[in-house]
Formats: sequence, C-alpha cells, structure tokens
Amino acid sequence: MILKLLPQEHARLIEQAIAAAQKAGELPAFETPIIEIRPPKKAEQGDYACAVAMQLAKPTGKNPFDVASIIAKYLPKAEFIGSVEAIKPGFINFRLDEAWLKSQVENIISEGEQVFTLELGKGKRAQVEFVSANPTGPLHVGRSRGAMVGDTIARILEAAGYSVEREYYFNNAGVQMTNLGNSMRIRYLEALKLPVQVPDEKDKTFYQGEYLKDFAADLVLEKGDSWKDEDWKPFKEYAENRMFEIIKTTLKRVNIQHDVFFNENSLYDSGAVWETLAALEKAGLIYESAVRENASPEEIEKSKNLAPAKWFRSTQFGDEEDRVLVKNDGFPTYALPDIAYHINKINRGFDLLVNILGADHGTEYKVVQYGLKALGYDASKIHVVIIQLVRMIRDGVEMKMSTRRGDIETLDDLIDQTSSDVVRYILLARSADSHLNFDLDLAVKQSNDNPVYYIQNAHVRCAGIFREAETRGLTDEGADLNLLGAAELRFIRKALELGEIIDLSAKTLEPHRIAFYAHELAAIFHPIYDEVRALHGDVPPDVAKARLQFYRAAQVIFKRALTLMGMSAPERM
Repeated sequence: MILKLLPQEHARLIEQAIAAAQKAGELPAFETPIIEIRPPKKAEQGDYACAVAMQLAKPTGKNPFDVASIIAKYLPKAEFIGSVEAIKPGFINFRLDEAWLKSQVENIISEGEQVFTLELGKGKRAQVEFVSANPTGPLHVGRSRGAMVGDTIARILEAAGYSVEREYYFNNAGVQMTNLGNSMRIRYLEALKLPVQVPDEKDKTFYQGEYLKDFAADLVLEKGDSWKDEDWKPFKEYAENRMFEIIKTTLKRVNIQHDVFFNENSLYDSGAVWETLAALEKAGLIYESAVRENASPEEIEKSKNLAPAKWFRSTQFGDEEDRVLVKNDGFPTYALPDIAYHINKINRGFDLLVNILGADHGTEYKVVQYGLKALGYDASKIHVVIIQLVRMIRDGVEMKMSTRRGDIETLDDLIDQTSSDVVRYILLARSADSHLNFDLDLAVKQSNDNPVYYIQNAHVRCAGIFREAETRGLTDEGADLNLLGAAELRFIRKALELGEIIDLSAKTLEPHRIAFYAHELAAIFHPIYDEVRALHGDVPPDVAKARLQFYRAAQVIFKRALTLMGMSAPERM
C-alpha cells in the first residue's frame, strides 16, 4: 500500500464536499480556489486545518463559519479522518483517526527503503547538473556546498518518481586551461632544475597550488626530461586528467557519483559554439563593436584602441544591458559555450533541467536563458539554484582558508577533520540562497549538540533495540498495534510528514527541508525512546511486541531520511 500525502488527500475531500454542496443547492456555483491544508496554529485544534471558507465568503455571500459548516457537513467519509469540525471564524479542522494512524506502522515497514516513493515525476526525466568545478585545482569548500545540494536534489527527485541523470559539466576549455598548462610546464621545468622564471603570487595567470609541484615530481619520474621542449598543451592534458581523477575520488568520499561527464571541449570540437553564434547572427542579434551600443562617453573613450567584440542584443529579451559573447581577443565569454551547452541539454529530451550554480553566476545564467529564448528554445524547463558562500568558523572566528598555512581549504581537508556525513549535513542544512557558517568546533562533537550525531543516534538506538531483542529471542511478529500509546502516535504523525516534505522539496528544489525535518523527527524520537521501553522487564509481552514494531518503523523512516541526504545510517556509534 502506498502511503498517503495527507494534505493532498484532505484537499481532495474538501473539493468533493464543495461540489456536493453545490449540487445540493447549499452553495452557489463558483470557481473553487486552490485549497491549502496546513497544521493549525495550536496542536489541540487538530492535525490539519483548512481556511478555504474565508476565501469563499464573498463568492457565496455567506458568513465564513457557515461556509465551513456546510463543507464539513458534505465531507466524504475517509478512513484516515477521525473527526472534522468547523470553528469560527471559518476554519475546518481535522483530526486523524488513531486506529488508522497505528496501522501506518505496518505500511511504513512494508514499504521499507522505498517508503514515500511518490508519483510526482512518474514517466518524466530530470537532469541535475552540479559541481562542474574547473579541473584547475582540488574541490574547495565553496564548491562543495553545491555538490551536496545538487546530489540531494537528485535523490529527492528520484524519491518523487523522476528518472534522474546526474551531470558534471567539465569546464576543460578556455583561457583557464591554457593557464593550467603553462603553470604545469613551469613546475615541470622547475622540478628538472632547469632555468625557468616562476611567476610571483600576484600573477593571476599562474596557478600557485602545491598540487602542481606534486604532479611535476611524478611527471619527472614518468617522462624524465623528454618534455622539456614541449609547449603548454601536453602539460594541460596531464594536469587536467590528474586533477579530474582527484575530484572524482573526493566526490566518492561524500557518496556522490555522476552519470555523465560532459566536456566543454566537445562543444568546440563539434562546432556547436560557433554554430550557436552564427544562429544568433542570422537572427540579427549580434553586432560588432569595441563597446556596447548606448555606451557612456567614458566607456567609448576607454575602448578607442580596442578591437571589436561581438555583442548579443540581450536587452531585447529583458536584460539590463547587452552582453559580450566573443571578446576583442577572439575568445568566447562563458555565456556563448553555455548557450550551446544548454541547447544540447534541451535536445536530449529532459522534462526538467536543474542547474546548481555559485553566487558569481547569477548574471550569466540569465544571459543563457535570453540566448535560448532568442533561438526559439523553451527555457522554462531550466531551473537554477544559486548557492551562497560558506564561511569556516573555529573558536567563533572566521578562518582565512589556506593550504599553505595548514588551514582547511579543500573538501578532502574538511572530510579528514570531520566526516563525510557531517560535511553533507552541515552544508545542506540551510537554504541554498543563504550564507552558511560551517562551525568546525560543533562539527567534531560526538554529542547531541551536533545535529548529525543527534539524528544518526536515533537510528543507532533503534538498531540497538533489535540487537538486544535478537539476543533475548524476542520478535515483533503478531504485534497488536492498538496497544501503542499517545507518545508513539506523536512520532507516527511526524513520520507521515516525510512524504509531504519529499513532495514539497521536489517542487521547490529546496533540499534543506529534509535536513530540517530529520532534526525535528529526532527531537520527537529521543524523549520517546527514554519514556517508552520495549525491553524493560515491567513491560507486558504483548505491549513489548507492539513497541518493537513501532521502533522498526522508526528505524525505516530515519534510514530513509538519512539516505535522501546521502548520509549513512549507522547501527553503532
């Protein structure tokens, strides 16, 4: 049996009640508004509430309380509803049936690891593109937040019924890769102790990372001095391949694996980049100039000696200014290959395209959407999640990250000091559009102050109960769930919200909701664990069986929530 999404079920019943009341002549004809079902402000008022009667006062010409009473009167019977009540000024409050609630324990257990798999995306294909860091250095903490958000969104979409493809856009073209090749070549010659000018730290074209020195030492062992007269190109390929393997290995440490690695170079090899430019030119949307049209006198003066660039008339599509697609040195900006890339993605037939981008890409993705619109493509399939910055905090002070100083800079450093699960949860547990403080002191704590420990310990406690039960030869077979009490029902109510959270998270692309939910669920669970004993000597055998089955369902829900966040569900700590 598929577990119900209770807000949707309540809304469906209210729609039916309105239609029945209209047919009976107790309500006039009107267009039914969107019906929202939410928990009431006070727990004693019930489990769910609806305020649609307030909206219907004007079209019905009736008092909201009278409208609510009529709707409640015609509400169809449902096994999950224990009672329904209209209260002033015009709310309809519902209480779940306790016998039905208890029966959901068996349904949770029977669905197991796939509990609350929805049909929202049934028959649809989604692609989530995330990380997409340039292969010029190891993954740093800032990029890591997007990795956790992107992978969790993919997991949530899968739980919502989508067929999901994870993609990494491998940015291996452009000036930064030429700079990587030149930097690698310098480090190689340096390792050979040959004369070479090593740029200082002010030179932005030179990659200072210590990892290039390590690569150079390995390259000398492999090639000797046979590459001493080569240009930057083989060095670029060597460094790119080495770095990409490091990035993939790092991602595996946090339980992330991509299905597709899309090379930016392929867009140049296939001619797609220049075909995209030609299509925009054919549409009359490109002009050549050293400066944008309607530029200020100061901009015109500065551009006097510059070669012309190629500008996209993006203002025709709502942009605040036209954008350069090909710079005056002949190299494309990021926007042009990105437009070509998204044409490729759209042509692959996905129903939903999700891009996880850093805060510095806020303008660029809009230019891509303008470009797609200009060429007649449906950009509405593309949904962008912008990731804000991460600050590392130790002893209440922000850390200035630097590998040379021994402070954390890379994702590997962070995992080594904490754990994969801690990294995933903390980087996820805040809305992506908010800045995030990663508190290292809290992250390493093995106590309930640490939210990761707090949530996982709930699963551990359930597993511990079943180890002890097995030792004693006890089972939950034939349990009478009617023997469960109010405390257990409180947890079951919260457990049944998981489907709602998956549904809402999939629709809004807000995976932090799962993190919040898991912590709230643990907060309900731990006091129950302390109060509701299954194996205590004073507990009657039939009650013990019912409680064992309850804890089995709790374990299922915690494992599902942890798995959705890409975290482990440990049985011991």
